[in-house]
Amino acid sequence: MESEEAILALGALAQSTRLEAFRLLAANEPEGLAAGAIAEALAVPQNTMSSHLAILARAGLINAQRRSRSIVYRADLKRFQEVTLFLIKDCCGGRPELCAPLIADLQPCCSPKESADV
Repeated sequence: MESEEAILALGALAQSTRLEAFRLLAANEPEGLAAGAIAEALAVPQNTMSSHLAILARAGLINAQRRSRSIVYRADLKRFQEVTLFLIKDCCGGRPELCAPLIADLQPCCSPKESADV
């Protein structure tokens, strides 16, 4: 990822409504949410939400797909991973023990679910 792409993505998330919209979409993966449902959940007028969603889409953080009369939005978690990795890639300066607490904090929320037959 180039710096300009990271700046675009981080800039898109640097606004409270867009950040909450992205978090809502990430929480609703892989189904996604219709634009109207996002606007309703965040108590934002639909035309305003449309502008926010367009900014997130231009940054590559969300994708839209038309389903019948609705547009369903989904978080692009791969792109978010790229942004996150861009931020922490060189944070350790060659000393992985410095990033170990960060990695440990990420694992509890993102651990794969154990299957019932284990």
